[in-house]
Amino acid sequence: QVQVVESGGGFMQAGGSLKLSCVVSGSRFTVHIIGWYLHAPGKHRELVAELDSSGQPYYSDSVKGRFTISRENTKNTVYLQMNSLESEDTAVYYCHTYAYVYTDVGRGYDYWGQGTQVTVSS
Repeated sequence: QVQVVESGGGFMQAGGSLKLSCVVSGSRFTVHIIGWYLHAPGKHRELVAELDSSGQPYYSDSVKGRFTISRENTKNTVYLQMNSLESEDTAVYYCHTYAYVYTDVGRGYDYWGQGTQVTVSS
């Protein structure tokens, strides 16, 4: 009942910027937590940035000061502004949300997008 779709990935030179978008769609749901994870080759999926239920942002140490997460609540859309990109940022970025589904009273579920590739060259 909930679909997560990312966009905005691509190729960028080190020092450049990209802006990722994530749209959560469906019916009868409420986004509780939403954020971005990355999965680099040979590594486990890890948190990049996240907004908690109060809208408080959290960032991994590696992206603090460079990336900014924001949300448009009325459209269930979240963005990841990625500045000062480094080659180490290269990965597939996944949008994740923990959302309450009204058809299952009081129950939340994890939903993941298909990922968008970010490649940074130096």
